[in-house]
Amino acid sequence: MPRAFLHIHPTDNAWVALVNLPRGRHVDADGKTFALQSHIPAKHKFAATSLEAGAAVRMYGTVVGRATEAICRGGLLTTRNVAHDTARYAIGESAYRWNSPDTTHWRNRHFRGYHRSDGQVGSSNRWLVIPLVFCENRNVGVLRSAFEEELGYAVPSVYRNQVAQLASLYRQGASPDDLRCHLPADARTGDGRRLFENVDGIHFLTHEGGCGGTRGDAQSLCGLFAGYLHHPNVAGATVLSLGCENAQLALLEQEIHRRNPQFDKPLLTYRQQDYASAHTLLSEAIADTFAALAEANRIRREPAPVGCLTLGLECGGSDGFSGLSANPAMGHAADILAALGGRAILAEYPELCGVEQALIDRCSSPETAERFVSLMQRYAQLAEAVGSGFDMNPSPGNIRDGLLTDAMKSAGAARKGGTSPVTGVLDYPEYATESGLNLLCTPGGDVESTTAIAGAGAQVILFSTGLGTPTGNPVASVVKISSNSALARRMPDLIDLDAGSIVAGEETIQEVGERILDLAIAVASGDEATKAGLLCQHDFIPRKRGVSL
Repeated sequence: MPRAFLHIHPTDNAWVALVNLPRGRHVDADGKTFALQSHIPAKHKFAATSLEAGAAVRMYGTVVGRATEAICRGGLLTTRNVAHDTARYAIGESAYRWNSPDTTHWRNRHFRGYHRSDGQVGSSNRWLVIPLVFCENRNVGVLRSAFEEELGYAVPSVYRNQVAQLASLYRQGASPDDLRCHLPADARTGDGRRLFENVDGIHFLTHEGGCGGTRGDAQSLCGLFAGYLHHPNVAGATVLSLGCENAQLALLEQEIHRRNPQFDKPLLTYRQQDYASAHTLLSEAIADTFAALAEANRIRREPAPVGCLTLGLECGGSDGFSGLSANPAMGHAADILAALGGRAILAEYPELCGVEQALIDRCSSPETAERFVSLMQRYAQLAEAVGSGFDMNPSPGNIRDGLLTDAMKSAGAARKGGTSPVTGVLDYPEYATESGLNLLCTPGGDVESTTAIAGAGAQVILFSTGLGTPTGNPVASVVKISSNSALARRMPDLIDLDAGSIVAGEETIQEVGERILDLAIAVASGDEATKAGLLCQHDFIPRKRGVSL
């Protein structure tokens, strides 16, 4: 019989309903039985003990909130009776000991990747077209329309064909009701063949920055682009600038040098103010880029140890099951990779609020712990300076599906990082170089965070979701993992792997974590396509400091 509720940690007084529990349902707690005082929807929490106003609410063994009024035993926890709160933290002597997982199955495993001259190994081979300032977005759009369709990288044309058919029906006098009923039969059209079979994509990274903001924002943007250019999944890039923007080509080159002084990838740069016309600029850029793509097409996949992989760890559209299933399973996959000498990147600092002490205790050195605390405190101050705070992080969808406070959301989100030592702490937009678990300071917003994780070097991003999201990335492959099976059935075009079997009691966290790592290896080898990739979902949003949570 499936489990009806879950008591996660011995010290928890907030328990999770795994199915809809009716009022009056009897629950056994430590040999004592009590009745639920109200209907408890699946994914939501109920009090396993009576809580006085001001009492700490605990989940995952940590404080995730505080009762704002008395809550009777068996009562539903809501945003009306629970407020965000966290335990205090401090840097001290740590006696953390890690029991690493068994890696026998993966010790001699390889993935087939693209070997770069700096020793990095790409899981794909992509070309980028980058504007250093928003003024060049139009020119990038022209290049996109010129390249994508002819080279075989465009979104399937079924939707354009649908509009053409609708226009034809309208000219023939079809009514609005008739037009609404006209749907395409199938979204899969064309043979999908690429001209350059070893170039996995050409991506166009438009944005709204580069000038008009602070000089710090311009430097961060150039640092982010430098991370993308240094990324092992990138063969080279075409870079357009206007000439007078804050994000100068010289600044980009400086940031590239910081990440790789021996950078030798083709970097085609064009300043529009140096050209007599946009036509001249674009014609030259097209000819040069086409020739560079032909050169990039010469590289072939070759075996590389699994320890050459960097996995990004992200969640979005989270629900009350994310911290019970998909997130800890991803954490187990990250632990196996860390034990193999690979690295993982855990981001979203607003979603580490409340678990600081556990992460501090896992830091490999006092200096690492001090940097983590400094970045957390600075980020919190930046959020407060614009009238916000970490307590405002959960979205309406998160709250509706059982994540009542930021600390409650964070306690489950942090499980993506597994249990391995924290070996590196990075500020945005730094690049990960340490093996093991790296903490990257990013917002909690899905696309801003995945954008930064890719810029820090992740070839594959593991992305858990409880509500569903199409998020992808132009450089890293994004593997979507559902926290519940209902989502996987409802949105199969978005979900790559279902972790809902953990909630149902059919598989363990370890078993699903192993399946996740195997899928990541298959994706890194080009043997499996992600759902985001099939949808041509290539999201890119640079962070502006102090604005986003």
